Amino acid sequence: MADPDLSSPLLPSQPSDPPHLILTIHDSLSHNNNRESRVNHNHQNSHRNNGNSSIISSTENPYEFMGSKGLEVCGSSTVDPFLNKTGRIEGLYEWLKLVVCLPVAAVRLVLFGVCLLIGFVATKVALYGWKDRQSPMPVWRSRIMWITRISARFILFSFGYHWIRRKGKPAPRETAPIVVSNHVSYIEPIFYFYELFPTIVAAESHDSIPFVGTIIRAMQVIYVNRFLPPSRKHAVNEIKRKASSDRFPRVLLFPEGTTTNGRILMSFQLGAFIPGYPIQPVIVRYPHVHFDQSWGNISLAKLMFRMFTQFHNFMEVEYLPVVSPLTNQKETAVHFAKRTSHALATGLNVIQTSHSYGDLMLLMKAIESKQEKPSNYMVEMAKVQSLFHISSLEAVDFLDKFLLMNPNPSGCVKFHDFLKVLRLKACTLSEEIFSFIDVEKSGTITFKQFLFGSAHVMKLPLFRQACELAFAECKSGANDYILEHELENLIRPAIPDLNADEVHELFNLFDSDSDGEISKDDFNTCLRKNPLLIALFIPCLLQKGLPETCDRILEEVV
Repeated sequence: MADPDLSSPLLPSQPSDPPHLILTIHDSLSHNNNRESRVNHNHQNSHRNNGNSSIISSTENPYEFMGSKGLEVCGSSTVDPFLNKTGRIEGLYEWLKLVVCLPVAAVRLVLFGVCLLIGFVATKVALYGWKDRQSPMPVWRSRIMWITRISARFILFSFGYHWIRRKGKPAPRETAPIVVSNHVSYIEPIFYFYELFPTIVAAESHDSIPFVGTIIRAMQVIYVNRFLPPSRKHAVNEIKRKASSDRFPRVLLFPEGTTTNGRILMSFQLGAFIPGYPIQPVIVRYPHVHFDQSWGNISLAKLMFRMFTQFHNFMEVEYLPVVSPLTNQKETAVHFAKRTSHALATGLNVIQTSHSYGDLMLLMKAIESKQEKPSNYMVEMAKVQSLFHISSLEAVDFLDKFLLMNPNPSGCVKFHDFLKVLRLKACTLSEEIFSFIDVEKSGTITFKQFLFGSAHVMKLPLFRQACELAFAECKSGANDYILEHELENLIRPAIPDLNADEVHELFNLFDSDSDGEISKDDFNTCLRKNPLLIALFIPCLLQKGLPETCDRILEEVV
């Protein structure tokens, strides 16, 4: 009989529908009394907190009033999808090879430059006088582009790819108008340019790259700004338009959105799958022993130099069977992408993770700030975006704030450093806030816990209403702004023994434009950047008899 450990699936099956959100509506009066009781004890408890506590034992949830049932933070992945394992030249063999290949590298560099120049001139000729770039490239111009394509093959030769092993064949364009591939290096776009001459989808920044920008324009590139929804929507429409017409070349996409080390497959963006056309997945491998050719955490110049100083670089390309959208049922783009990514991951024999381009942004920010273990700051952004609907740019902003908290070499932050950046002082409420994030009750928090905690609070059903109610309660009369003494009066119930300097520090945090008053935009912006601080206003809102309003809103949400 088969061993169940071997026959059972590695990953549990996922439910087709997300779990329902269940919120408990607490009795307003009893909840108000409990909170008021803790507020009254703030002053007598705060003098026992010196700001250097190693373990925070508070178990109260300061955000329960807004519908929070507590914070859950999934374990961090130990996989680094961007790690180049041979970034440094190490070992006697590598140094001897470097010395021997230096003259060869000089010849290869000259060959690379000459081929790039020839391809650039041929492309300029092919593009000269062509104004209707929205229509397919005329045949005679495409024939001129063959000069650039042959130049691209010689460029691959100069990088040490003297021969390239292929398995399978490209499907006819009418069968699979869209091609997707894993993305390991800058070599794949050069290869596909030579092999298929497709239309590619690329970041807008690529257009400004010398020589390269001109060449990809001849491929009728579809530019996209991944951070702007209108740009992404336009790109999807262009993919659909060009894939639907046989007069255009097939469309090539790297759905991971960035390069990896080839040992995992990251989450797929959906641009290739929304149009609903058959897709041919293609696998690219770089077998190696001494030199990892992936463009991970290594500079482009260094990677090119290492390629020039190799005897030969191995590359394998495998064309997989076409994956078509299901015809017997309506299939979502998400499910179509999962089936295609599974085919690629199976062919590569690698695991799939929820990392995305956002993780690369976090990694680069951590490297830029000289963190000892920058990979600790990756959070599998695709999963975070799915859970909390926050963007990669927002996650980077939270990382900026977390790095101000002086994380230790392991990437953990202590209680007193957490308070310093959020302009709080040690008290019962600040302990509750910290303990809410410190799900492991270790006395320190990681960036992932800080991000999950902040995003969790922002996603709570009553977060936006609580911000509006707090601002309305704080400002006086018909004024549309808050003065410093008004802010002080509102947060006193939460932290009774604040001194004038501490109040001023908090006021400056909210007064982003430093004009001496907090507008509604200032107030909401500050709480969106520091959502944990909404807990400062909950005691006052409860004391003012506003729980009934919030309970009614919460009932409507449920």
